[in-house]
Amino acid sequence: MNVFVIVFDSVGIGAAPDAAAYGDAGAATLPNCAAAVGGLDLPTLQAMGLGNIPAILPGGLPIAGVPPTETPTASWGALQELSQGKDTTTGHWEIAGLLIEQGFHVFPPDYPSFPEDLIAAFTARTGRDILGNRAASGTAIIEALGAEHQQSGAWIVYTSADSVIQIAAHEAIIPLEELYAGCRVMRKLCDPLRVGRVIARPFVGSGPGRFKRTPNRRDFSLIPPEPLILDHLQAHGIRTVTVGKLDDVFAHRGIDHSEHVTNNQAAQDVVLAMAAQDETQFVFVNLIDFDMLYGHRRDPKGYAAALENSDAFLAELLPRLGPDDCVMITADHGNDPTFRGTDHTREYVPLLLYRPGTPGLPLGIRHGFFDIAQTVATLFNVPPMPRGLSVITPNVA
Repeated sequence: MNVFVIVFDSVGIGAAPDAAAYGDAGAATLPNCAAAVGGLDLPTLQAMGLGNIPAILPGGLPIAGVPPTETPTASWGALQELSQGKDTTTGHWEIAGLLIEQGFHVFPPDYPSFPEDLIAAFTARTGRDILGNRAASGTAIIEALGAEHQQSGAWIVYTSADSVIQIAAHEAIIPLEELYAGCRVMRKLCDPLRVGRVIARPFVGSGPGRFKRTPNRRDFSLIPPEPLILDHLQAHGIRTVTVGKLDDVFAHRGIDHSEHVTNNQAAQDVVLAMAAQDETQFVFVNLIDFDMLYGHRRDPKGYAAALENSDAFLAELLPRLGPDDCVMITADHGNDPTFRGTDHTREYVPLLLYRPGTPGLPLGIRHGFFDIAQTVATLFNVPPMPRGLSVITPNVA
């Protein structure tokens, strides 16, 4: 039995009840993206019930081109995040079973963003000075400081609205292994601050206008404070697999096998191959392109094209599933490509649960992403997780 949880990174479906507290009132990634491009063509997701979800949300907006269907092939609903935050780590950890009641530390946006003692310790241990020390778009700060970095060899260190420290370096100036080692130093230094991630951001190019980030990004995450669904399944003899960047997000814990790929197409190819395996395994997948390439860059056309590509992937995946397999589609937060700024948006996220031969049912609004972890535990017939309500009926021996 294969159970796939596939996270469409940042594909929110409408402003959460507390969106205004995050400055995100009016954000609605899927509906606003669809409206901006004149409608989406997502026949597989439409058949699964994606277009049925907005009607259950307070003030929900229709998804142009994806109307409701009378008999969805999947069970459908929405998830409301209960943890504080709207970032990758918070969303994925809650999907995996955790409630973060005290949000991760977020640095102030203006120079200097980082505490003086933190930077002093980092420069002393790495032997390099830093540039930046403020919140910025990654592509913009590389463009602005890349030439100075090439001349000085100093790290480019910056943050965002999330709980992150990002460290950028030209691959010809600071080799990848040195960049990763520097990120590990920063990871240890900022653990006491409860910083969610330290992110390595390598780039190449001969100068301004020609700089380009490479696929060699790595995330160095805070270690989860308690066992999550990956640990729980592993402890009960269930094989666990991550695809995409999730090995980094979960600090490489609870994972039997990782396919660390860096884009949607590579992740989707891995999943299609795994669907043919006659294994009992949990496969946790992140499709990063929606967020990384199109949400942060406020590109609704690119976002729409990526959605349509993943819809075609699902059309290929679903017929390959065995009779006991399950696919759940969800997201970790929003990133409305039509919204102001370049940051994530606090939104409800969709939930679609497909099991071959099982009719789709309405799941309503689920309070807590951790209902997914509880559902995974039910599917594998292992003891329940501490939080969440399963959306399916447990098997009774």
